[in-house]
Amino acid sequence: MKITVINGTELHGITYKIKELFLEPFKGKAEITEFYLPKDGPGFCIGCKQCFGGKTELCKDAVCIQKIEKALLEADLLVFTSPSYVMHATGAMKAMLDHFGYRWMPHRPAKEMFGKRAIILTQALGAGETSTAKDIKDSLSWWGISYIRKCHFKLMGDVIWDRLSEKKRAQITKGVTSAARKLAAIDYSKPAHTNLITKVKFYMVRSMQTGLGKQNPEYADFKYWKANGWLDKVRPWKHS
Repeated sequence: MKITVINGTELHGITYKIKELFLEPFKGKAEITEFYLPKDGPGFCIGCKQCFGGKTELCKDAVCIQKIEKALLEADLLVFTSPSYVMHATGAMKAMLDHFGYRWMPHRPAKEMFGKRAIILTQALGAGETSTAKDIKDSLSWWGISYIRKCHFKLMGDVIWDRLSEKKRAQITKGVTSAARKLAAIDYSKPAHTNLITKVKFYMVRSMQTGLGKQNPEYADFKYWKANGWLDKVRPWKHS
């Protein structure tokens, strides 16, 4: 199997430790590709909207985004990590997710995303770990992913792993290891189930695209949906 990891920071701190604990059961069994932001990620989106117009190659960060997207689409499991920065995901993570706005369901979602599985690993010194996870989940769910697990922790102590209490380290280790074992036991030859919420979003957008296509048949998103057969009877979650 293939795993793609998007790290919201380059620091090798507690978030990194949590991620390493999670990956442990997969090492030697999976091909793992990692990106560390901001080093391996794009700069800030400047709002040129070339991607929304179907010209993704004209984005100033096209080379970087295409490399990340390729890894995301080829992976069986997506892992996103981020510490809480002012109760939200890191700026580097937000910058990367902004570049994939055109992959949201109202635009041109990748059909491969509908069968993928993902986990979000976050931590905060006091509060913000859940809102940080939500920042990331918002994008993943609108990409078409239904199977999204969250594993988040309140440190309530130090920001250095070795200075956390033994009880807190044991709690984190137990939680991460449990989540990893469950995901490692999955048969990844079978796509994940697409839930009702994702299907409702799809059908709402499908209706919208039908209307937009009547107004402008050359509209990029409409042409994409039509080419995929989604305005007819083809559905992205039905894999042959």
